Amino acid sequence: MVAAAQANVKRLGELQSFEKVYAPFAGVITARNTDVGQLVDAGGAAGATRELFHLAALDTLRVFVNVPQVYSHEARPGADAYLTLAELAGKRFPGKLVRTAGAIDVTNRTLRVEVDLDNRSHEVMPGAYAQVHLRLAEGVPTLLVPVSALIFRADGLRIATVGPGNHARLSGIVPGRDFGNEIEVLGGLPPGRKLVDNPPDSLVDGQEVRIAAQRPAAGGGKEGG
Repeated sequence: MVAAAQANVKRLGELQSFEKVYAPFAGVITARNTDVGQLVDAGGAAGATRELFHLAALDTLRVFVNVPQVYSHEARPGADAYLTLAELAGKRFPGKLVRTAGAIDVTNRTLRVEVDLDNRSHEVMPGAYAQVHLRLAEGVPTLLVPVSALIFRADGLRIATVGPGNHARLSGIVPGRDFGNEIEVLGGLPPGRKLVDNPPDSLVDGQEVRIAAQRPAAGGGKEGG
């Protein structure tokens, strides 16, 4: 009977300890969803569960980024990064890539990575929208070509280069990022080739082309003195 009474006292003590909620880490309470006098239950099938408090750690922020698949092999832990925010123009917040998901997301073909940011100054607020810039090693060399050199065909994107004997060579390319006036070419175009700018739709592989003479710069005469 004594042992049963002691166990009951211990049970009541454990229940009473639930009156206090201890934070698992140091931070700032950003949301409080309950107040003194409210009934707090564990939730279940009949009612939706809700958190009592929302706590945010401000000293170190974890930023999650979806890296395109083409750069996934260069996005390794230890890579440097920095954040920029629209409301703090011209300011960079350095960070470091600490871990990756280790697998490509099949829905958007990206690799989810985590960048840790030292935020002891509390300048960056949790939940803010930011742009992340990763400094990755150049594992895949790329080229930039003007969009005016692209040829859109039914079998894919093509580009015309000038081969031996001034004959056009149509090659399929792997496009990358689009910068407006220029586009990144990830594959299919060897470096050092001459491109055909503004090619006509009727251009075919092996067609002879004529290289126009370079025009002198406007107002490029010598000054008299």
